[in-house]
Amino acid sequence: MKRILIYSLLFVFKLGFSQNVPEVLKTEFSKEALAQTLEDEKGKVITMNDILHQHKGKVLVLDFWAGWCRDCINAFPKAKELEEKNKNIDFVFLSLERTQESFRKSLEKFQMNDKENYWFAGGWKNNFNNYIDLNWIPRYIVVDQKSGIAKYYAISPDDPEIQSTIDKLTL
Repeated sequence: MKRILIYSLLFVFKLGFSQNVPEVLKTEFSKEALAQTLEDEKGKVITMNDILHQHKGKVLVLDFWAGWCRDCINAFPKAKELEEKNKNIDFVFLSLERTQESFRKSLEKFQMNDKENYWFAGGWKNNFNNYIDLNWIPRYIVVDQKSGIAKYYAISPDDPEIQSTIDKLTL
């Protein structure tokens, strides 16, 4: 009986705290999502629209992560491989750290200071993350050259659909 209760609790826990593929795979960002503000490591505020505008004409991979996230840390080697394999692709790292201090410390700890990083200073729940159905990290989105969403939902940097999407966009 005790074993059944333990397995039941583990099952419920796993269901309640795991990535679920969104029902609708979006192909563009809403105005509200694009107006979402983030901060860089120096505290400069920028919108998602500004970030996408800076990368317009290029394929862009958005990588959602945090230093407290074990799955994110475990994904770092594969994410690095994806970057190295796609040197002509832009990568932007969007942190879900809880504080600006932890954001800066994680950038240092994981040697990410040379990458383009931003932090959701307003927390996990915001217009951008709500719009993209962010329910777990890591998460990857591939954005096309016109700032449309080419690959909406990937949970691992070695998801073959990320690379095949990049390949299709760069033919």
